Amino acid sequence: MAAPRRAKRSARDTGARTAQAYDGAVRVQLGELQRARILSAMFDVACERGAANVTVAHVVERSGVSRRTFYEQFSDREDCFMAAFEQALSYASERVLSAYESHGTWRERIRAALSALLIFLEEEPVIGRLLIVESLSGGPKTLARRGKVIARITSAIDEGRSEAKAGSPQPLMAEGIVGGVLTVIHSRLAQKGRPPLIELLNPMMSMIALPYLGSAAARRELDRPLPPATAQHNHSPLLADPFKDAGMRLTYRTVRVLMAIAEQGGASNRQIGESAGITDQGQISKLLNRLKRIGLIENTGVYPGKGAPNSWALTETGRRITDGIRAHTEGTTTTTKETR
Repeated sequence: MAAPRRAKRSARDTGARTAQAYDGAVRVQLGELQRARILSAMFDVACERGAANVTVAHVVERSGVSRRTFYEQFSDREDCFMAAFEQALSYASERVLSAYESHGTWRERIRAALSALLIFLEEEPVIGRLLIVESLSGGPKTLARRGKVIARITSAIDEGRSEAKAGSPQPLMAEGIVGGVLTVIHSRLAQKGRPPLIELLNPMMSMIALPYLGSAAARRELDRPLPPATAQHNHSPLLADPFKDAGMRLTYRTVRVLMAIAEQGGASNRQIGESAGITDQGQISKLLNRLKRIGLIENTGVYPGKGAPNSWALTETGRRITDGIRAHTEGTTTTTKETR
């Protein structure tokens, strides 16, 4: 009899550990999503008010989280802004470094990287403004991090000395070029009704090529064809808050229930409750009906409400929200090592 009892205890212990692990994973997921909502709000209010004028109260109000939740994620306003800057840097670096590494010669690498940056800034004006403009008012930590990134870019420009046609430009030349390029981009981002940023590509490349490759190469850069202009996103997909228009507060239980339905479409109240860790059938029924009322789920049972088991599935809105939850909690804030 001892062996069967030990087997039953082992099965219960394994089940309990599995439930605890799932519970912990969902709590981590919720924390990451709350963090993403706060950072999305920081991008918005920093670009609207200017980074120097943003307070924790502004961010809390825009994100819809509590002040306590904010301080669970960040130590203060500057810490939050620094995290937003790192996220902006990560997004831009992924695009720019991929373009830079796909070409051979120095000139083609620089042109591909600059083109990718200008297109990115056009597509993502909020991210671009925080990265280029508002980071200057982000605080000492942000300025130090910005300085390291600029040093890395300067080093890439200075590699042109190895291809110099006549003489060797001074090391300060690269620093001056980077400063000039950033100043022009900064100025353009602040303008309303400006022409597309991609139109800066040829003049900037001519300026970059001149001291390293000579006047003939600089003139050729002015005549090269441009990539097509791209459209701005009024509301950046990269910063989308999946719960912003959901009509309800984001909670641990809400996330668990929605993700349970996403993972097992057609499940009943009891099955969803078990997956979400809600044992009270009255509570799970109340929550499911609320999610149904605001249009996130639907009951696809044959005879719902007439004694037959419910069969719950996500609506299109519900799928967008669960996709947003996954997007914000699956490695979207990794900073590439090349920018460190």
